[in-house]
Amino acid sequence: MKDKTKESPDYYDSRGRYRNKIIAFRVSPEEAKLIEVAASVTGMFKQDYYISKLLDRTVVVQGSCKIHRALYDRLTETLEELKRIEAGSGVDPDLLEIIQTITQIVDNLYIK
Repeated sequence: MKDKTKESPDYYDSRGRYRNKIIAFRVSPEEAKLIEVAASVTGMFKQDYYISKLLDRTVVVQGSCKIHRALYDRLTETLEELKRIEAGSGVDPDLLEIIQTITQIVDNLYIK
């Protein structure tokens, strides 16, 4: 197991600030899924994504193989979920939110 001391680079952010405070909060399973999808398609570490969103900073997604794969995986999951739904009836609001998040990212990456 890696020993994390104050000298360890894991405790510093990109600006050299020492990170030793822990902030935790509870979310529902549905909210956790939405957050997981949003963070995964940005290519950011979850911690960096949370900080950016909580501090109302713009999250800029740079296209890369990792981002393309994450988008493909999320779109595949979404397509499977849509196939299970009969003719669009009973669409879960959380699924619609996931589709909206993915659509915004795809629009910004590919349709400029």
